[in-house]
Amino acid sequence: MRAAQVSKLEGPEAVEIVEIPEPAGYPGGVVIDVHAAGVAFPDVLMTRGLYQMKPELPFVVGGEVAGIVREAPDGAHVKAGDRVVALTLLGNAMAEVAVAPAQMVFRLPDNVSLEAGAGILFNDLTVHFCLRNRGRLAEGETVLVHGGAGGIGTSTLRMAAALGAGRVIAVVSTEEKAAVARANGATDVVLTDGWLAAVKELTGGRGVDIVIDPVGGDRFTDSIRSLASAGRLLVVGFTAGEIPTVKVNRLLLKNVEVTGAAWGEWVMTHPGYLTEQWDEVEPLLASGKIAPPNPVLYPLEQAAAAVGSLDNRTATGKVVVTIR
Repeated sequence: MRAAQVSKLEGPEAVEIVEIPEPAGYPGGVVIDVHAAGVAFPDVLMTRGLYQMKPELPFVVGGEVAGIVREAPDGAHVKAGDRVVALTLLGNAMAEVAVAPAQMVFRLPDNVSLEAGAGILFNDLTVHFCLRNRGRLAEGETVLVHGGAGGIGTSTLRMAAALGAGRVIAVVSTEEKAAVARANGATDVVLTDGWLAAVKELTGGRGVDIVIDPVGGDRFTDSIRSLASAGRLLVVGFTAGEIPTVKVNRLLLKNVEVTGAAWGEWVMTHPGYLTEQWDEVEPLLASGKIAPPNPVLYPLEQAAAAVGSLDNRTATGKVVVTIR
């Protein structure tokens, strides 16, 4: 089968399209004919050996797929021929065939394309975890997201209102990205230059209830300043490269919180949580209350460029590699 593989830890440019044997099934595993695979920032880190989980070289890039079940274990909740999305764990996604644990495979609503489906699990369930679990979103609260035109950003904009937010503010770096944010449901959009003053003006000086920050870097302290009383800043990642620090006395000024939001760690240590999430998100997708992502598509032959677009921060929205 064809696959996007990394054999040297030299960054996205090291991703090569190769012919390798199809993966062997295993007990409890679902064999999937892959139609599309999602790209996420951990994939960038893994191509350099910088992610906390480090698969042995060579490895197939990606951790989320959408496709058609070829074979499923007896008694599984999916069967051959089902349209599904799945997490493959530690790579093994960007290939013509993948195997995923049955508990990480879910039927895809008929109104969601396989290409869009490949962009759902990693980002949407991260955002669901942020807002529901770590952020404790209450009805009508205001949510701000940095990197509003990126994968986590557009997921937040698509999902927040359906989960109870009354207002969703996107912070973006360019007018082009502002258009992407608006198309994905932002109530308001502000540019990174002077964003804090703009947000204070938009909220009448009150500030926001939740900040979702997948970017990090030098805007972190201003994110704390942007919070309303009892606000929550959720640390999701550091696409800017710099890991910021916080002076904890700032947390006392308005009784605010800085909270880690590592969805993958939570899923691995809380059996059944992934199914709980899908049981809430899937009906919202099926009903149209949450719009499916509108991904940027790359063919498998351009997998290196797809991963690279997250590395150089040119990506807008969710990036998906098409396999079939």
